[in-house]
Amino acid sequence: MSGATWRLLAEDGVSAAEGLALDEALMGRYARDEPDCPPTLRLYSYRDHCALIGRYQNLEAEVDLDACSRSGTEVSRRLTGGGAIIMGEAQLGVAYVDRAPIGQRPREILERLSAALVAGLSQVGISASFRGKNDLEVGSRKIAGLGLYVDNAGAMLFHASVLGDLDVDLMLQLLQIPAAKLPSRAASSVRERITTVSAETGTYHDASSLRPFIAAGFARSLGVVLEKGVPEKSELARAQGLAAERYRSKAWLSEQSVARDASGSSLLKTPAGLARIYLSTHGELVKSAMVVGDFNELPPALASMEAALRWRRLDHKSIIAAVVDSGAAEALGVQPYELAAAVIEAGRQKDEDYLAAPAGAAVIASGGETRPMTDALRRLEPG
Repeated sequence: MSGATWRLLAEDGVSAAEGLALDEALMGRYARDEPDCPPTLRLYSYRDHCALIGRYQNLEAEVDLDACSRSGTEVSRRLTGGGAIIMGEAQLGVAYVDRAPIGQRPREILERLSAALVAGLSQVGISASFRGKNDLEVGSRKIAGLGLYVDNAGAMLFHASVLGDLDVDLMLQLLQIPAAKLPSRAASSVRERITTVSAETGTYHDASSLRPFIAAGFARSLGVVLEKGVPEKSELARAQGLAAERYRSKAWLSEQSVARDASGSSLLKTPAGLARIYLSTHGELVKSAMVVGDFNELPPALASMEAALRWRRLDHKSIIAAVVDSGAAEALGVQPYELAAAVIEAGRQKDEDYLAAPAGAAVIASGGETRPMTDALRRLEPG
């Protein structure tokens, strides 16, 4: 790949449907039975604002559709996986399209391409790293999300969203996330887990200012030359059809798997403070976890545990492994089995409303206090 010339596409202010449709349309030239051609890198921004969910997410579980309608926020579903995001002029959309490499696992591909983003961010003085399954982080805070899709013809689409800046209050209004149910801590809880290029550098950055740095990161990291180009007429025609047939269709937006999304919560009394554990689940898988409490600051080990829990099975062995590996129990001053039991308890409270959590959530105490012995705790307690 070193020394190759890639096509570079740039665009700003695209709509939700048209932006995603062109990404998919670009894949057509990279099918296995098509002539070889160099990869395409597209660096673009959406109009303010668009709410985009991942391929395997439940729309109503991730997005407040009434809030989006009131604010004029467009909604669509990506071809790639990952979580729900808000996109606009302050977030850089990255789409890399190529033939899927043979013999490489998805994580290997994500790591290789994330290195290009790391190289680009380093040019503005930010040291980022690939963490978890699909995040780029600075310290323990997310600055970019990644996704990957390979179609039946062997064409590959890599997506990334780089946060130049972010309106956290707007995100809390439009997306269904645990912090939105904590009015007194919502914005601060999110800011403890997310950062932006603007916040890290002290200088405002949007998609247009980030574009040359990310482009240079791809060129340097992968040893290629980027040549500005435009989509072909056939790609634009295909994108127009996909926007109408897929990305604006109710069938695509409402598509969901058989397993339903759910949420639950629990409380854990610890020497470090009262920890509130919020869990979103998809069947028997943990979609996301959030731990808040009356801490002076969020212990980094808790953020590591949150990342480690994502997409793990909600069983004792898997959950306690995530707790032990993260060091979160030590940070809170409790035993790993106690913290793991609280996580599992949250996962079992699937139909509880987050708003009722402080009063209705199961409470597990530690440090020698009397505690209700839940089934989860009995199974995890040593001896």
